[in-house]
Amino acid sequence: MIYQLDVHTEGQGLYDFTADVKAIVSRADIDEGLCTLFSRHTSASLIIQENADPSARCDLENWLNRLVTEGDSLYTHTTEGPDDMPAHIKSALTATSLSIPVVSGRLALGTWQGVYLWEHRHHGGLRQIVMHLGL
Repeated sequence: MIYQLDVHTEGQGLYDFTADVKAIVSRADIDEGLCTLFSRHTSASLIIQENADPSARCDLENWLNRLVTEGDSLYTHTTEGPDDMPAHIKSALTATSLSIPVVSGRLALGTWQGVYLWEHRHHGGLRQIVMHLGL
């Protein structure tokens, strides 16, 4: 079964969409299988991360922004602004797809794990995630 999830972003940051994924898994009536998520974008990524303490996500964002800076004179792909090439690099360094087992009809996430879209652009917008549930 294939689904599409829309995640609206307002700029750089991690956007939790765990509840949307869980709701689809619940309605799908699958006891065991695999949930695969795929981002249809090259300047955003997917991540499983702590969902309790927001400081962990903030530290991740700050660290990645220090690692991949804007305004590097070596960038040639600058047509869409100074955050475009760094966003592509961040996406390449992280993940554009995730696989999560479904066990007893539920995502097999740990207690403190959530599913996030990581927006790497400043302006944000509509991001599309393709979700596949299989046995």
